[in-house]
Amino acid sequence: MRNFFRGFRAVFYKEVLHVRRDPATLFFSLVIPLLQMVVLGFGIDTNIRQVNTVVYNADARRESRELIDRLKNSDTFHIWRYVGNDQDLNDAIIAGKARVGIKIPVDYSDRLLHNMSAQVLVLIDGSDSSVAGQAINVTTAIGLDESLRRVLEDRSTLAVDIRPKLLFNPDSRSPNFLLPGLTAILLLNVTTFLTAFSIVREKERGTLEQLFVTPVRPMGLLLGKLLPYLAIGFSELSLILSFMRFVFQVPIHGSVLLLAFLSLPYLFVSLSIGILVSSKANTQSEAIQLAFLTFLPSIFFSGYIFPRETMPTVFYVISYFIPASYYINITRGIILRGAGIAHLWIDGLALFAIGTILLIIAARRFQNKIIMA
Repeated sequence: MRNFFRGFRAVFYKEVLHVRRDPATLFFSLVIPLLQMVVLGFGIDTNIRQVNTVVYNADARRESRELIDRLKNSDTFHIWRYVGNDQDLNDAIIAGKARVGIKIPVDYSDRLLHNMSAQVLVLIDGSDSSVAGQAINVTTAIGLDESLRRVLEDRSTLAVDIRPKLLFNPDSRSPNFLLPGLTAILLLNVTTFLTAFSIVREKERGTLEQLFVTPVRPMGLLLGKLLPYLAIGFSELSLILSFMRFVFQVPIHGSVLLLAFLSLPYLFVSLSIGILVSSKANTQSEAIQLAFLTFLPSIFFSGYIFPRETMPTVFYVISYFIPASYYINITRGIILRGAGIAHLWIDGLALFAIGTILLIIAARRFQNKIIMA
């Protein structure tokens, strides 16, 4: 029995020394999970509140303003903007700037004063099923409560008739909501991992240092590394869109060419993240751990699962620095809402700026390694 455990103390002591001499392992094993728990615990709020809402109040009298005040006081709706026509109302929802649109007709107050039923149109972005359900429930409850109050006070008939209209995803299908956003996560996964692993693998084999001493220029070496994975990213995008359309029956209402064009800066962002990860990591296990630091914020703070409006202010501001936030709005905008370049150019410009900055940083870090070599 004693021979069975021979060498245990020596091996145990050796591994303890190895862990002590590798503080990065302890950091990733102990600190990072706690950090992720704190960030996700404070940043995620599943309660739907302060949903961006655009209002077209064609009546503008006391009765209509009282209804708007009731909507604001519910804490579910945040009046983001007042508009003066139907076109601006629809554009705000198509562009993804507002999730709910409320239209109060010009005769709203007159009909109430004459004890007649007054209709209010509520347009709801159905591309987010959780927001859509909460918006329907709250607006219907407010309309019913307002009607009962008038019935008890004035002995009138049912007064306020809330007419919710679910846009873009009227059947509330989960694939319509999940798959366009999942496109951003899958592309980030493919391009970041492949790029980081490719360079780290060459580090481990010692072949990267051999490339450094060849006549290949730094930018040529960097682009030679990136462009094959850019092609893989576009191929992955084509496969995702094909499966989405023909297997899961998700309709694509916008331009596929526009989606491909706006995907280009996002792919460069993902590739640049892979370069940055590879410049820090020396092994593939380190590359995995560093890459996951970018995946979790992209999943939880980009609006993919939880609405960004429900986040605390600090995390809502941080979400503007997460590239997936813009790309998810692009994919849902084009695929579900049929948005065009006029609605999404700000998101495309933001991705282009982030991609340019990250690519420059990645190129400089990569060039510094070449100079040091």
